[in-house]
Order: sequence, then C-alpha cells, then structure tokens
Amino acid sequence: MESLVIFEENEEAVACDQRINLLRREIKLPPDFEFHFKKNSHRIRLKFLEAIAPYNFFYFAIVLNKDQKKLWGEGFKIKESLYKYTCSLVFENAKPYLKNATVIIDKSEHKHFQVELRKYLKDKINLNRMIVKKIKTQRSKTNNLLQLADYIAGVINRVVLQKGKADEYKKFIAHKEIYIQIWPKL
Repeated sequence: MESLVIFEENEEAVACDQRINLLRREIKLPPDFEFHFKKNSHRIRLKFLEAIAPYNFFYFAIVLNKDQKKLWGEGFKIKESLYKYTCSLVFENAKPYLKNATVIIDKSEHKHFQVELRKYLKDKINLNRMIVKKIKTQRSKTNNLLQLADYIAGVINRVVLQKGKADEYKKFIAHKEIYIQIWPKL
C-alpha cells in the first residue's frame, strides 16, 4: 500500500503540520510521538483524523493485490523493486495534479535504494515537463506530513480489507480521495 498526499498550497501544508504538533500537546503526548496508524489506538486514530480533516489536501493510493497467481516474476520477489514500481504507479496517477512539486519520501535504511528510487521517479515522472522540482527523503518520525500519508494508507488498507471501523475512519477523508488503484486488479 502506497499513498500520496498532495497539498496545492505550501501554507496549507504548514498549517496542517502545525495542527498535528498541537494535537500532541492537546492529548498529552510527547513532542516526538509518532502518529502511526497501525500502532495507534482507536481513540488516537479518531483524534488524528478529526484534526487533519479540515485541511485542504487530496490523496492517491495504490493497493497491492498480493494474490500469488497475479504477482509473478523475479521483480516481485525483491521488496525494493516492488516498492519502486508501486511508487511509480501512484505518481503516474497523480501526474496531472503535480506541478513543480516537492516530494518527500519516507527515508529507508538503505541509502543506495533511496538514490535509486529518486532517480527512478525523476526519470519516470519528469519526462516532458517540470512535474517534480525536488525529491527529498526524511524519517517519518520527524515529519508530520509523512505521518499523515501513513494514516491515509492505513485507512485505505482497512477499507479495502473490510476491517472493523473502516467506515468510521474513512468518513474523515473520503471527500479528499482522487483515485485508489488496486493492482493487479482483483
């Protein structure tokens, strides 16, 4: 599952980032607490989604159908290769909405992979026009907007898998959805 969150205005992204910082204080969490959908309680999930709901952003997602009959070939056995491919799918879908964008990707442990991913995305996305201005990597622990992208992915995953409370979470972000692709198709 990969998600891409887009803010059209930098000021809106900054305001959302500040709101997430304020939320930590409101619910008495340490300043370095990481909002991580899978690890957070139902109460914290609702507080987070309620806090970010008013902000003007939209999202795309790729849901990977892990059916072994549909995923075959050497590339699917290598996690990094699969991640690169799903990233390219989500960016391809979002291309019409990106202009001189700054892309922030969750920093992985493998520096070589980060360099490869940056090059791959720039080569795949910036073919004829300036869609992506800059690609940066940061740790999600220190970036509230990466934590927002994690929450979007967590909610969408829960919806697709029809897990409990999926509708309760989705109502906060449903109106911000542009496109969710399930790949390969079910």
